[in-house]
Amino acid sequence: MTRVPPLPPVLHGLAANPSLPPVLLDRLIALGDQSLACALAERADLTPAQALALISVDEACAWSLGKTLNPDDLDPAAFPDAALALLATGHGLPGWARLLAADSLRRARLADSQDLPADVQHTLARDDDPEVVEDLARIALPELAAALARHPHAGVRTGVAANPAAPPPVLAALLTGDGLPSPTRCQVCDREEVPFVHDPYCPRVDCDLPPGAACDGSHESTVLLTRLRALENPSTPTPAAMRFAGDPHYSLRCALASRADLTAEAASRLATSREPGVLGDLAANPAISTALMRTFAASTDPSIRQALARNPHVPLDVLAALAPTTKLGLTLLPRVAAASPAETEAMATSPAPAVRTLVAARRDLPAPIRDALADDPDAKVVRAIAPHPGLSEPQLRAMLDRHGSRVAAYVASNPDAPAGVLEALTTLAPARKALVNIAQHPNATPPALLPCLNDPKAAEHAARHPALPPKILLELLTHEDARLAEAAASNPSLPPDAMHHLLSHTD
Repeated sequence: MTRVPPLPPVLHGLAANPSLPPVLLDRLIALGDQSLACALAERADLTPAQALALISVDEACAWSLGKTLNPDDLDPAAFPDAALALLATGHGLPGWARLLAADSLRRARLADSQDLPADVQHTLARDDDPEVVEDLARIALPELAAALARHPHAGVRTGVAANPAAPPPVLAALLTGDGLPSPTRCQVCDREEVPFVHDPYCPRVDCDLPPGAACDGSHESTVLLTRLRALENPSTPTPAAMRFAGDPHYSLRCALASRADLTAEAASRLATSREPGVLGDLAANPAISTALMRTFAASTDPSIRQALARNPHVPLDVLAALAPTTKLGLTLLPRVAAASPAETEAMATSPAPAVRTLVAARRDLPAPIRDALADDPDAKVVRAIAPHPGLSEPQLRAMLDRHGSRVAAYVASNPDAPAGVLEALTTLAPARKALVNIAQHPNATPPALLPCLNDPKAAEHAARHPALPPKILLELLTHEDARLAEAAASNPSLPPDAMHHLLSHTD
């Protein structure tokens, strides 16, 4: 068999070029290359006929073509994988599901479909393959989910436990085991002689059992997973879930610690855990009391304090106390985002730079507060405020004059940064961290972009920038770095003649 050489990377760049002429788009589709077809499928200017042509090249394209393709044009018998993809994305026709339910090779994937008809669900529920039924159980309608909760295979029950549409009493029964017959099979005893515990470092290349999967006849690992899925399911009734606050299994207590309906009593029991994971999930839960938050604020574990800082209900005085001693980065925290105007002003005028940094991460600050923070003597505060919209060119330049390279990358990310500031940033040493932001900035000019081409992290972004001169783009098309050549080919400023030339070499 003759091996077909891969297409040049520049053609993949052309496939993503928004300025590609329609005639060249048709020629790229006609090449019949699967990887190229998947790239073309991401375009927003395809016609239904072109979408169908791409599916003829590779059915996987259907995952990207749902809104473009007319479903009446697709024959599900000829393109069953495409039909499955469209059903999964909500763009298929109900009749396709009935046809595919009879396809032994594909019916297992039907459970990924949106709004699967009830009759098709009942057909899949009778399948001999428990994995098919388990996938169905995750999306089954309430009545069918209730029936599947009594399925003899423990894995099917795990699927029901994860289904938010399952009736709450059924979820409670799956969690506690009350009122349900014991399962008789599981994934482990289907394959291995019990008792069996799967080696986490299993050397068998054909083994797909989860690490630690175990069965001694009670299907313990699958039952544990069922309880975990039920605790993660918000439809599970609160009283049934809270019974697990003292459970010895770490994973179950972690799931419980994150529940929005966590009771004060359960939170108190979980707070006695020694594992940072449980305590961190608990600290981040808005349902816990203010008193418990204050207790967590005194923790010596930084991960717990960081989790508490992300809690949207943490008191601002607690957050202010955490800020100087906890690494919180420059990410806007939920409680800061929800701060009232008075609270915002109080944080902006705090004597603690770490607190001013927290509020500087907002992007909706009143101009007086924004401007005062822009003049802050602390570089970290300035890094946080530098990307804020509305800052003037003199303000941005003043930041650079005071703090130099420490704030350069953040100034470069300001959406209003003018061309002159971006050009000045490229001359600042060291400016490498700023180059990636400059290369992606809509206000970047050729003098700002050319230095970016010499940086390995910024070069591809710069090669895609529409302000890059056509002469430079043409040079990049033959660059020894294929990634740069592909990026240049995707540039909307690439001359049409160059696009025709690139494609002519494949005809």
